[in-house]
Amino acid sequence: MSVYVHPQGICESTSVGDGTKVWAFAHVLPSARLGNDCNVCDHVFIENDVVIGDRVTIKCGVQVWDGITLEDDVFVGPNVTFANDPFPRSKRYPETFSRTRVCEGASIGANATILPGVTIGRRAMIGAGAVVVRSVPANAIVVGNPARITGYADHTREDRMPSIPATRLATPEAGVVDTAVRGVTLHRLPLVRDMRGDLSVGEFERSVPFRALRYFIVFNVPSREVRGEHAHRRCHQFLVCVKGSVSVVADDGRKRCEILLDSPEHGIHLPPLTWGIQYKYSDDAVLMVFASEYYDAEEYIRDYDEFLRLVG
Repeated sequence: MSVYVHPQGICESTSVGDGTKVWAFAHVLPSARLGNDCNVCDHVFIENDVVIGDRVTIKCGVQVWDGITLEDDVFVGPNVTFANDPFPRSKRYPETFSRTRVCEGASIGANATILPGVTIGRRAMIGAGAVVVRSVPANAIVVGNPARITGYADHTREDRMPSIPATRLATPEAGVVDTAVRGVTLHRLPLVRDMRGDLSVGEFERSVPFRALRYFIVFNVPSREVRGEHAHRRCHQFLVCVKGSVSVVADDGRKRCEILLDSPEHGIHLPPLTWGIQYKYSDDAVLMVFASEYYDAEEYIRDYDEFLRLVG
């Protein structure tokens, strides 16, 4: 295989992988590094201090400036704008440009703007026209100006599992429901109703499948904010939304599901080595979490790439 450069394209770099194509009116500067099987479309400009992985697609009208890294299998839509200097002035250059990283498999929609110094996580999806002002977690779907998380993408369509409404657990016989995510289960807790009010109860090592050593309560969360975004090495967690509603994303590294908690009689068990995210809090949401371990900062896994390595 070899590199293809259109007769009206310019590729000054000698560090370009096999199968890469540089199309008309594109310009690649000498120190840029491009991997195998990339597609650099018309009117793309790639500066020197740029690293581009394998199988990257850069559609028409994109400028990739110094300090930007595009990892393997990244898609950059037409007219996406990258910036690398948060305070630009004419003829004044910083000692170093801000580093922007677009991680493996992420996609950026047409006309999105990516501000300097952010990281777009693995397989994240940036909506068309979004303005990304801060780093985006792995698998997140973000839209708007400023860009905010509206959902989470699945690894593959085969793994896709729709959100599970809490009403699915409403029948008495559905005490525990398995999900597609390894070890994650949904629980219907006993509910007692009478004219004086309702009562829901959980028993540790029975309806809650472990003995709790700690609990915490999350409330007064702005509805657009995201919490969690970590896994635990040893700790089990059991989540119950005692008021309002919240969506919980559970991820075992291969499959992912999203569950709506909107009743105090419904809970979700997250075993160790499960990546958990909570978002879409209602204004009145109160989330109670029971944990099998005392708090230990070293017990948390906060980097998604490290989590994927640990689960293999």
